Amino acid sequence: MTDPRLRHGRASLAFCFLSQGVAFALLVTRIPAIQELYGISDALLPLFLAAVPVLAGAGSVLTERVVRRVPASAVLRWTQPVVLLSLLGVAAGDELWQAAVALGVFGLSVGALDASMNMLGVSLQRAYGRSIMLGFHAAYSLGGIVGASLAWAGAHWDLALVVSYLPVAVVLVPAALAGSRWYVDEDRAVVQEGNVDSGGDTVAFRLLLPLCLVMTFAYIGDSTVSNWSAKYLRDVLGGSEELATVPYNAYMVTTLVGRAVGDLGVRRFGAVAVVRCGAVLAAAGFAVVAVAPGAWVGMLGFTLLGLGLCVIVPQTFAAAGRLFPGGGRSDTAVARLNVFNYVGFLIGSPLVGALGDAWSYRGAMLVPMVLILVTLVHARSFGDGSARYGGGYERPRVVDVGRGGNEV
Repeated sequence: MTDPRLRHGRASLAFCFLSQGVAFALLVTRIPAIQELYGISDALLPLFLAAVPVLAGAGSVLTERVVRRVPASAVLRWTQPVVLLSLLGVAAGDELWQAAVALGVFGLSVGALDASMNMLGVSLQRAYGRSIMLGFHAAYSLGGIVGASLAWAGAHWDLALVVSYLPVAVVLVPAALAGSRWYVDEDRAVVQEGNVDSGGDTVAFRLLLPLCLVMTFAYIGDSTVSNWSAKYLRDVLGGSEELATVPYNAYMVTTLVGRAVGDLGVRRFGAVAVVRCGAVLAAAGFAVVAVAPGAWVGMLGFTLLGLGLCVIVPQTFAAAGRLFPGGGRSDTAVARLNVFNYVGFLIGSPLVGALGDAWSYRGAMLVPMVLILVTLVHARSFGDGSARYGGGYERPRVVDVGRGGNEV
């Protein structure tokens, strides 16, 4: 029977992922309103948008160093309210420098938040001894759907940004702080077989590199969908303006569904098999999109993309934890891997746009398809293929030092 402390930690961390999904969706789906509020020119807007993932990468690197001295749970506890309050700050200003400061704080804090919450997810999965990581990312996808729906409502009723964002901050900030009391930093709270590992510097980048490439290529695929699906369906496949909003929603829903059931697949077939299947499905989705004769077939392609891509990122974080077990090494690996989330996000949209303008948008869709297929080459990095305990975990004997050494 699972320790109640772990169950509470799992529930509180899932809420954290959900809250992050809400916050990020509220930001990215209201970019036009933010641009109008501050009078940001079309020439300046890309600089503002690029600054957020760049600073998020810096926040992830900083978190790697901070967690050598304080628990990841402490970083997560205080960065989540900062993310939510900085989101509110984006809506509350009226001068350009205020937007720059708020977005800068959002970027740095969201990088720390992404890194620390995935550190705790990897740690809890190790403690559980079975795959639960996809469930956390399913909560993030659900939060994204909620946030996008709230953003739609704000735009539909022409609400001021601050009116849209304030209720979210009022609800989620105290809820996040209350839930943070149950965060479990299992790698720091237990001793596994009598060994304590805090050697973050022992993480060899050459071993982590395959996972970094997979993470980058997965986010190139994800950013292609988020930035180009509507334009592609309308301009290339001849869909209506209204129909062009459907592919991304379908992508988000299938991402949620795939992640909700993905842990069962990992437990049954192993992480390697699930990642390979996801990569093939995602590549097939891009292929369908590239050759689609019309809008409805294109939407089928984006739906396949959601089912395929959704499993890759959570399993990449989990694989980093398996590759470098132990609190310090695991946290370092996750923080370094998380940087490539933002690398892929920065590369994806400009890459597809440049190829689309220079060649064709149908041809451009084949590039992320090929990149996603590279995941098959590195699939062995995701574990030993064992279905037991999520593909590569040997469940450790865990001694809870906080309870006098009783085994969990």
